[in-house]
Amino acid sequence: MTSTAKRVLIVEDDPAIARLLRDNLQFEGFSVEWSRTGRDALALSNRFAPDLVLLDITMPGMNGLETLKRIKAIAPDLPVAMVTAVFMEEEAKRCFEAGAYEYISKPVDFEHLKTALLMTLS
Repeated sequence: MTSTAKRVLIVEDDPAIARLLRDNLQFEGFSVEWSRTGRDALALSNRFAPDLVLLDITMPGMNGLETLKRIKAIAPDLPVAMVTAVFMEEEAKRCFEAGAYEYISKPVDFEHLKTALLMTLS
C-alpha cells in the first residue's frame, strides 16, 4: 500500500462488523483505522487525519449523531457516512441535517460502499 492511500476511520462498536468493513476497505487499497466509541474516534481522528469516516449510529456512550456533530464542529469538510442496522427516516434526516453525506444500511452492500467512497474521495 502506498502512502497516498486514502484514509478511512471506522467507528463501530461491533468488532465483527468493524473487521468486515476494515478487511473489505483494505482489500480495495484504503488505509483503515478503527475506533469502538465516538470519544475514541474524536481522539483518533486527530492523529490519523482520515479522509472519510464511516460512523455507526447506535453505540454505547456518545451515539453516532452526537459524534457526527462533534466531528463536523472540528472538521466541517470531512465526509462522514452513517452506517445503521435499522433505517429510520427521521434519524436519516437528522444525520443529513448534521452534515452526513451518506446513510448506509447494514448489512453493508460493499459495491455500493466502494462506489460511494470513490465518488466522495475522487
